[in-house]
Amino acid sequence: MELRARGFSIRAAAREVGASRSAGNNWARGYKTYRNGVLVGFVPPLDRLAVRQVSARFLSEDERIEIADLRRAGLSIRQIAHRLGRAPSTVSRELRRNATGRGGYRPFQAHRKATARRARHHRRRLETNHELRDLVAHLLAQRWSPNQISRHLKGRFPQDPLNAPLPREHLPGRLSARIGAVPAITAGPAPPFALAHRPRSPACPSTGRAAPAAVRAADAVDPSAPVPTPGPFAGRTLGGDLIIGKDQRSAIGTLVERKTRLVRLLHLPRRDGDTLHQALKHRTADLPASLLRSITWDQGTEMARHLTIAKTLGAPVYFCDSHSPWQRGSNENMNGLLRDYFPKGTNLSTHSAKHLLGVENELNRRPRLVLNNRAPADLFAALLASQTSQCCDVD
Repeated sequence: MELRARGFSIRAAAREVGASRSAGNNWARGYKTYRNGVLVGFVPPLDRLAVRQVSARFLSEDERIEIADLRRAGLSIRQIAHRLGRAPSTVSRELRRNATGRGGYRPFQAHRKATARRARHHRRRLETNHELRDLVAHLLAQRWSPNQISRHLKGRFPQDPLNAPLPREHLPGRLSARIGAVPAITAGPAPPFALAHRPRSPACPSTGRAAPAAVRAADAVDPSAPVPTPGPFAGRTLGGDLIIGKDQRSAIGTLVERKTRLVRLLHLPRRDGDTLHQALKHRTADLPASLLRSITWDQGTEMARHLTIAKTLGAPVYFCDSHSPWQRGSNENMNGLLRDYFPKGTNLSTHSAKHLLGVENELNRRPRLVLNNRAPADLFAALLASQTSQCCDVD
């Protein structure tokens, strides 16, 4: 409970004291007890004040038990105090505070009362700081997680003493060693998954029509050759996918830039190749040519016109292997976030393009841990500015 009060998670605190995660959850949250499959009781969570080692100047639970035994044996207050090594006034005050008329002095009940009296009930900062409360409420309304809000506040108010990291010497030895071994999280370049992707076969099974052979990834990019175009977008690809609505009749397209995790949503009134072609053309019109190096898509019927799309955008289209979602990890993660806005089993055609743009902006303004607590929109804007500056310098 001390580690929990210092900000440790239940799992980390349990690991530090050598307990299992389930035991830590039981101690921190309480647990139900069953007998023959029937609920018979609930064991409450530990009170951090009850389990904390208190100063020797306060009576312990063992001393209270001894006071009860000696008092029941007929000893006087001064005799009990002499046995315990305490002042007679301490024993007298303990009996006067906690003795009851019928049951007399009950040590366990007395210890619980003493623990409750030691508690110091402070008002939370969210209750006293109206500016902080409004900011947290605003971020929660934008579906930020508590972890994201916490990291954002630490970055926005670094001088606040509550946001200062715990000194290394105050951490347990094993945890301190583990923290020192963890590398810093950086937004490094995305792995070149496009090299491993295979194009759709010449025979297009989705339409039954023969399609010209797509450019193979090995022919498009030679791994042994130097990167032909310098700059922050060299070798980067856009990842694309669809989230499907009820009965497979509606869809929303997603386009994710793999370095910054910026997402763009494609409004698709119909789920066909022509509609997707127009949507991709519209949403990528403002991107620099150096960003449109290639597009990686899942194998679906909506990409039946991939050769036309590649010609229009000036970028080859590659497809992931079947049953290999890890080749588009950024897209899969983004699809999970989007399901908060567009639940499965709902009709996605009811959402307008304006609504999709609002969802897109909300997601792009969230800080991401993988981006070192930066928002995709901010990082993407910085990269665009850097790319524009490089182009101007070349000219």
